[in-house]
Formats: sequence, C-alpha cells, structure tokens
Amino acid sequence: MANPRALHLVCLVVCVMVMTASTTKAAISCNQVINTLTPCISYVVGNGALTANCCNAIRGINSAARTTPDRQSVCTCLKNTASQFSYNSRNVALAAGLPGKCGVKLPYKIDPSTDCKSVK
Repeated sequence: MANPRALHLVCLVVCVMVMTASTTKAAISCNQVINTLTPCISYVVGNGALTANCCNAIRGINSAARTTPDRQSVCTCLKNTASQFSYNSRNVALAAGLPGKCGVKLPYKIDPSTDCKSVK
C-alpha cells in the first residue's frame, strides 16, 4: 500500500501545477501597451498621419504578444483605455484599420465590441 504522506505530497504537487497552469499571467502590462502605442494616438484621433513609428509600435506589440494570455491582455488593455475617452465611429475605424495599414495581421479586431476572452 502507498505511503499516505507520499500520496498527499503527490496530490499537493498536482494541485499546484493545475493552479499555476490555469492562472498564467500575461507578460505584457497595459502600461507597456499604452507607452508603446503612443506614436499612434494622433493618427487615431484624426490629428495626424500614420507614421512609421506607429506601425513599428503595432508590429512590436504583435510580436511581443506570443501567448493567448498576452493577446487577451493587449486586447483588454486597448478596450479599457478606449473606454476612458470619448470616441466616435471615425476614431474606431482608424484604430481598427491600423494593423492592415501597417501590414500586421492581428487575431482580433481593434473594436470596443471585441470579446477579448475569445481571443486565442
């Protein structure tokens, strides 16, 4: 018969592994996303041209968001940040068009209605 202490230890290790796997955190903070995308602000609010710096920022964020939690975190950050400002359909369209204009394919649409939990 198995040693009860050993069995408890195995159960504890398995529980910790399951908890760790299910609570994986994104490696990208919202502050990093906002700071990186600062060169895009004037374009999205309609006060400037699309710049190479903005496209480089979009590419950088897309490259950094390697995991599902990363992508969901970036998506949520964009939605939460946008909700703090007044915006109109033109701003939303400009933001949504950024990845395409910069030659970046995102796994989600930049839009206030995007369900970030479904982003893979």
